[in-house]
Amino acid sequence: MKPGIHPEFFVAPVKCACGAEVFDTYSTQKEIKVEVCSQCHPFYTGKQRSIAREGQVEKFRQRYAKEGKK
Repeated sequence: MKPGIHPEFFVAPVKCACGAEVFDTYSTQKEIKVEVCSQCHPFYTGKQRSIAREGQVEKFRQRYAKEGKK
């Protein structure tokens, strides 16, 4: 290996925007910031919003049933 061409590696903490420090990893950056983690992501916290809310599917069907009759 040639000396002086490789980047310096650090033990970098990965921190989420919610304030939780998730884990340490090796990186060429001293700190890594992410927007979501398993502690604040809706899928993992159980606060996931249902896409097919009551009435939306029915509105979709009614709207396109009218266009099909033209």
